Amino acid sequence: MATYLYRIGRWAFRRRRLVGALWLAALVLAVVAAATAPSGEDEDLAMPGTESQQAFDLLDERFPQSNSQGAEARLVFQAPDGQRVTSTRSKAAVAAALGSLKGGDQVAATTDPYRTGAVSKDGTIAFSTITYTADAVDLAEPTKSALEAAAGKARDAGLTVEIGGSALDAEEAPGGTTEIIGVAVAAVVLILALGSLVAAGLSLLTAFWGVAISFGLVSALAVPLGLTSTAAILALMLGLAVGIDYALFITSRYRDERARGGEPEEAAGRAVGTAGSAVVFAGATVFIALVGLGVVGIPELTKMGMAGAGAVALAVLVALTLVPALFGFFGRRVLSRAVRKAPPPDGGAPVADGRPGLGTRWARFVLRRPVAVLLAAGLGLGAVALPALSLELGLPGDESKSVETTQRRAYDLLSDGFGPGFNGPLTVVVDLSGSANRRAAADLVARTVRGVDGVASVGDPVLSRNGDTAVLTAVPTTAPNSGETKDLVHAIRDAAGGVEADTGAGVLVTGTTALNIDISDAMSDALVPYLAVVIGLAVLLLLVVFRSVLVPVKAALGFLLSVGAAFGVVVAVFQWGWAADLIGIEQTGPVMSLMPILIIGIVFGLAMDYEVFLVSRMREAYVHGAPPGEAIVHGFRHSGRVVAAAAIIMISVFTGFVGMSNPTIQTMGVGLASAVAFDAFVVRMAIAPAVLALLGDRAWWLPRTLNRVLPNVDIEGEALSRRAPSSAPLLPQLPHGGR
Repeated sequence: MATYLYRIGRWAFRRRRLVGALWLAALVLAVVAAATAPSGEDEDLAMPGTESQQAFDLLDERFPQSNSQGAEARLVFQAPDGQRVTSTRSKAAVAAALGSLKGGDQVAATTDPYRTGAVSKDGTIAFSTITYTADAVDLAEPTKSALEAAAGKARDAGLTVEIGGSALDAEEAPGGTTEIIGVAVAAVVLILALGSLVAAGLSLLTAFWGVAISFGLVSALAVPLGLTSTAAILALMLGLAVGIDYALFITSRYRDERARGGEPEEAAGRAVGTAGSAVVFAGATVFIALVGLGVVGIPELTKMGMAGAGAVALAVLVALTLVPALFGFFGRRVLSRAVRKAPPPDGGAPVADGRPGLGTRWARFVLRRPVAVLLAAGLGLGAVALPALSLELGLPGDESKSVETTQRRAYDLLSDGFGPGFNGPLTVVVDLSGSANRRAAADLVARTVRGVDGVASVGDPVLSRNGDTAVLTAVPTTAPNSGETKDLVHAIRDAAGGVEADTGAGVLVTGTTALNIDISDAMSDALVPYLAVVIGLAVLLLLVVFRSVLVPVKAALGFLLSVGAAFGVVVAVFQWGWAADLIGIEQTGPVMSLMPILIIGIVFGLAMDYEVFLVSRMREAYVHGAPPGEAIVHGFRHSGRVVAAAAIIMISVFTGFVGMSNPTIQTMGVGLASAVAFDAFVVRMAIAPAVLALLGDRAWWLPRTLNRVLPNVDIEGEALSRRAPSSAPLLPQLPHGGR
């Protein structure tokens, strides 16, 4: 592989104008495609095979009128203190507000709260439901403005009015202030790490280039593939983070080769052949882990994984081709000022730096005290991971939004007026096709559900036109995301088993709340199997890369520690509320159901990034004759600073997305930023060298049978070192290790 990538690097450097033109054309095509494509829409989560999804499918088939695809809004009215919404003045204000909406464009129907009984028992709160002929994405701005104007009309009359429902939901466009701050921090880190404004700009330019193409493709394919705004933001987040990192790794290796006196084209080839090999394997691990999210069975999760995987694949291609091409355009300006002014090295040997760098000093410290470092780091991560034992999964709704939003205030008013369970009603679907007395069976289901503890009210059954399906609504006494509501769903399903046996009717519990519970349960069940697949994949890939049995095992165990600690942080912030105010989390509750598996898939790839980049330099020194201890020092001397910079860049990019109001993106930002911090600085830079120091030569042991069977991918570039060099050797003179 190293030889093949070496040729690609030299070709891209030599044909830089062609490479630049091709990538420019790809960028233009992606932007044009995104600009001309219709806007996509966020779809409801689906979980094929669950009871709630089966009920939705049955409703689509037999009761389509109950599954309207249009947007819906709720105007929630609250009377002033000491007054009622049933007063003559309040009724007139409500009627005037609703009257301004009737007959409006895209308005299908409005309900009168006084006729439908949508008034709280104390008479202080009422609501009207407005349904539209178009979904939320296709609602015209005048339609939304009319809804807000109607609310304003009632406010002018003295009522408190808030708007809930899906009509005002809008996809949040990426590119806010916090994301810009994250990118700015990444730019500063690049400048400090590379000592060159041009080199830092090169890494940012190529990362943005790849991200622009991937984001354009995701936007263009949003409608045909059903990609959502969350998938687009994930592609942006991952593409930006890994794009900067991959360019940084190759640029750093190119500068090392040039500093030893290598010719520009040769240095570009060797940089892509060595660091590029690590980029390919690191990108492959991220790609496979993200594509593997499809095995969970949630279409939305599959789409997010595919979008992220595509962004990572583009980042790898950009790093392998566009980065070396830009080396040719920028010339010596890619090098640091000190290297440009220094005289050429004698015979290609690198100039001594004098005092060892921080990475070297840290590596030697770990070599002197491996047990202490291992215990401190391991116990520390274990302590941070403890909150993960209390992990609860759920899906956020309006209750998780900021209190500054009208949707959240509408949610709170409805909870105050009609009970906490009103915002999460359960839909009980009764399949009467196998029942002899259909009406009696439907009534028996209603009585059975009413008798379950935790049910506040149950509506009368509504039969479909041909009478083979009945639908009734059950309102819990508890909030949608509470543990009690989850228990209630299971209790209703258990109670329905007796009705099915007595009447032959099939009873299914669904609705948004039940579907969220089913998805959360499915995620919990899939977590351990998916983790086992990811760990197994990590061991196999690293077995091929490092040709060692113990190094992959060590890497996998370290990955578990960093993921566990990241889950601990997520639980502490989003469930327990620790430091939640600092990042704008106003409502704590269960962690987003998709987050654990999504974080595992992404962090697995990123963890292998740092493992490959850092340990490959150690193995490179080891196979060239360095003893185990000096190989560790060599890895930190040449990759420690770059890996630290790459980790800080990723943390900055992920943290930049925490400021978005989307709870999914907020959780992802906190989880990924903390996971990268733990994995890069604790696992890879403390635990990994401590374990390798304790293992010594045994760390690189591989049974002879495996040695013959495993392919030799030559990630260290050993084949390149045997080539007739046009410059200095790949490695400086190392202490003899007898190998």
